[in-house]
Amino acid sequence: MEKIKISQDEVTHVAHLARLEFGEEEKEKFTSQLNDILRYMDKLGEVDTTGVEPMTHAIAQKNAFRMDVVGASLPPELSLANAPESRGGCFQVPKVIE
Repeated sequence: MEKIKISQDEVTHVAHLARLEFGEEEKEKFTSQLNDILRYMDKLGEVDTTGVEPMTHAIAQKNAFRMDVVGASLPPELSLANAPESRGGCFQVPKVIE
């Protein structure tokens, strides 16, 4: 029996937070794919990594520096076009206090 790591309701909730809309068929597909990924991550967590040095990349990387050049910015009205709420030319977000 396959262990469910994420429910379709959770996929729907995350899609809502990301402002994405999916049909029922897509939700089922994404739920299945995310479950496969999360089960694989559990399998990787079982591997004994004692004595293995942590690394950030599988191959050597080096920075590719370039000149910092000022370019045209996105106009405010375009950047706010998909914002759920805006006020005074800014994104309006709920107040969060912990």
